[in-house]
Amino acid sequence: MKPLKLSLVVAALALAGCLSLNGPKDSGTSYVADAVSPWLEKGEFPGAVSILYKDGVQETACIGYANYEDRRPISLDNVYMQCSQTKGFCGVTIAILVEEGKLNLDDPVSKYLPEFGKLWVQTSETNGTRTLVKAKNVLTVRMVMNHTGGFPFELPNAKEMGGWSRRMPLRSVAATAASQPLLFDPGTQVRYSNVGIDIGAAVVEVVSGKRWEAFLQERVLDPLEMTSSGFWPTDEQLDDKIEMYDVKGGKLAKWKKEADWMRRPYNDDRVFSSAGAGLWTTAADQYKFYKMLMNLGVGDNGVRILKEETVKSILAKSTRPKGMDGYSLGLKAPVEDGDDQWFGHGGAWGTNCMVNWHKRQLKLWAVQFTGGPRPWEDARNKAQDKFFNETIDNSGSDAYTGRLK
Repeated sequence: MKPLKLSLVVAALALAGCLSLNGPKDSGTSYVADAVSPWLEKGEFPGAVSILYKDGVQETACIGYANYEDRRPISLDNVYMQCSQTKGFCGVTIAILVEEGKLNLDDPVSKYLPEFGKLWVQTSETNGTRTLVKAKNVLTVRMVMNHTGGFPFELPNAKEMGGWSRRMPLRSVAATAASQPLLFDPGTQVRYSNVGIDIGAAVVEVVSGKRWEAFLQERVLDPLEMTSSGFWPTDEQLDDKIEMYDVKGGKLAKWKKEADWMRRPYNDDRVFSSAGAGLWTTAADQYKFYKMLMNLGVGDNGVRILKEETVKSILAKSTRPKGMDGYSLGLKAPVEDGDDQWFGHGGAWGTNCMVNWHKRQLKLWAVQFTGGPRPWEDARNKAQDKFFNETIDNSGSDAYTGRLK
């Protein structure tokens, strides 16, 4: 892979496909693009989409390439695997059912999935012999959604089953998880778990009477006009996707055909939805979802998905017991609310989006990177801080918050 001339870096930033999204006023700044361009010039950084928003003003940057070798520019409309950012989408579907009175976060999971009625905790293993004790605490919906349920990161042999291009339906994931011992008593510790989120999605299926991905489509993706998001990207979308690269500061980035946790094929009839880490999206679509969270439940198109109080109480604030790090329903969230608090989520290949509803701020970063170190991250973070801390003229901006009653 050949490094770029600086003139090509500037040209890449100006290419079509990264015009400011409709509505917000262009900030006229390029803080993030300027910060990471030295690594793009050297061929260590293939490309990324960055969106920074505050109070009606926005910096949008398509930096470099979706395919570095072919010099195919990256854009807001290239699909990519967002991995664990899918968890927040599951959290919103749970919140919808809670708001409608069809579900309570402290309901036993066994109320909807009877196979979880009797659970065992593994306390030790010696020479292949496991010691199990009956779980003392009742496993609740809240616990599976905030990673305190006691489940492992993934089921055994998950990689061999396609990873996040899952080869097993959600109800089967839940049944398999119920048949295995927990790592600790529910509600007593934290263990980040895709399995737990998938169990939450299986509960949604029982309560709604629909497959989880169909409920998500009907209640979230379609209303927000997220037309490029789904679990089965088309062949045309995959041909234009953001390619994956292995990166390491000081060395040229290397293209990767696939990752162990995301096995091809991505869109045939062997693929099932994964609520823990399976949704494909675009920067333009993901922006719509997180803007809805920032606007406390209503999209920029004026469609309300959730009530303000629902977002504030169970998505923007931790639902874990005291003494544990902040996490709500599929989203990293603060323990205590406050003007400087952000909530959102990241993904395995470096994607991230966080919002602050108090200050009406959003920061989105879309990449497909494995490996490290990534020396540009410090420069990028400082560039983001500069955007949020400096005064930018927002006169004439679209200051719509969507906070309709």
